[in-house]
Amino acid sequence: MKMLNYLKFKLISLDCQKAAPLGVQSGAGLIELNKPCNVAELQCIHDAPASSAYQKIQKFTSLEETLQRREFIKQAGLGLAAVAGTTAIPVIAQSPPPPQSTTLPTIKWRMASSFPKSLDTIYGAGEVLAKRVAEMTEGKFDIRVFAGGEIVPPFGVLDAVQQNTVEICHTASYYFHGKNKALSLDCTVPFGLNARQMNAWVYYGEGLTLLRELFAKYNIVNFPGGNTGTQMGGWFRKEIKSLDELKGLKIRIPGFGAEVFSALGAVPQSLPGGEIYPALERGAIDAAEWVGPYDDEKLGFYKVAKFYYYPGWWEPGPVLSFYVNKEQWEKLPKPYQAAFEAAAVEANVTMLASYDAKNPLAIQRLVQNGAQLRRYPDDVLKAAYEIAQKIFTEESAKNPDFKKIYDSMRAFQQTSDIWSGLAEGTLANFMQAQLRVRK
Repeated sequence: MKMLNYLKFKLISLDCQKAAPLGVQSGAGLIELNKPCNVAELQCIHDAPASSAYQKIQKFTSLEETLQRREFIKQAGLGLAAVAGTTAIPVIAQSPPPPQSTTLPTIKWRMASSFPKSLDTIYGAGEVLAKRVAEMTEGKFDIRVFAGGEIVPPFGVLDAVQQNTVEICHTASYYFHGKNKALSLDCTVPFGLNARQMNAWVYYGEGLTLLRELFAKYNIVNFPGGNTGTQMGGWFRKEIKSLDELKGLKIRIPGFGAEVFSALGAVPQSLPGGEIYPALERGAIDAAEWVGPYDDEKLGFYKVAKFYYYPGWWEPGPVLSFYVNKEQWEKLPKPYQAAFEAAAVEANVTMLASYDAKNPLAIQRLVQNGAQLRRYPDDVLKAAYEIAQKIFTEESAKNPDFKKIYDSMRAFQQTSDIWSGLAEGTLANFMQAQLRVRK
């Protein structure tokens, strides 16, 4: 039998529901017969003598005969199988199997937190990140979280990451105000952005880009890692009825808030969270700010200082951050980087949601236990605002890092505040008035 050089089948649709049982290969390509096909005409072209099966194809012209195709196709397939015994038939082309993914390495990191384990929400953000990263990498990327002081002092975590002593830390950037005041902008400044505005500016404004440029100078890649919402204004052993009563007051407070209080005549102190209660108890300080009702209740401040002031004008939307050593970040496989970034966003968003759920109940318990709520006097708020603006202007004049980031933040706030006050602020004020009269 001579070599089959060319065979072409043309299938034109005719209603037929049964599937042909075979598929054959020719120089013209694969004839797909193993799927439902509707045949009106089968046209066969061949330029050389063929098998008996081919001769049957030549006679296959009438519509009636087409309905008998199943028997014909069977014989055609057998004929081609015979040809295959003497002639090479092209192998059906198949896509190569996808390459096996490279086995990802096991990586272990240590996270140094600035916070004690007792503060389950703020410290817990590190655990949220570590847990989710482990789940998304099948346990191959393991981040172990250490509380403040376990492996690194609470205020030493930034240096530890910068020097690659640990791979990552979870902290508040205003703890490092003395290193570069621009660093505080990654957390909060007096009368600055609230939590929603910070997220908007960081994720969809210029915030993250500008802050990444700053932290690159310290060999660090920064990620938002939580927000407490606007904080309370601190615990005072004695009532503050006027601006004059701040003079000589020893208060635990960090960052630009400390600078403003200093200008108001107070004496700021910098203390980690775990050292605040004993300092208040023994009278080493007269007042202390920390976070808000839920965390403040855990630390027991109401037992040693009963006047609880609001609002925390120096922390309107403080961001907690994950700081990663730049070289360690760049060595991570891309899937691990993606897992980390997603987990950091989750930790950032869920911290604020957790505080918003816990603080309303905590403030009620604090009042029941003797805490006395006080609003800062207007003269304190106005004086604090004016001093803060002066400080920012002076810092901008001598610190290009600060000016570049603060100008962007301030411009964002000016437009964002208009929108926030227009819809949400108006509704919130109305609803608070209605709820007070229980309507």
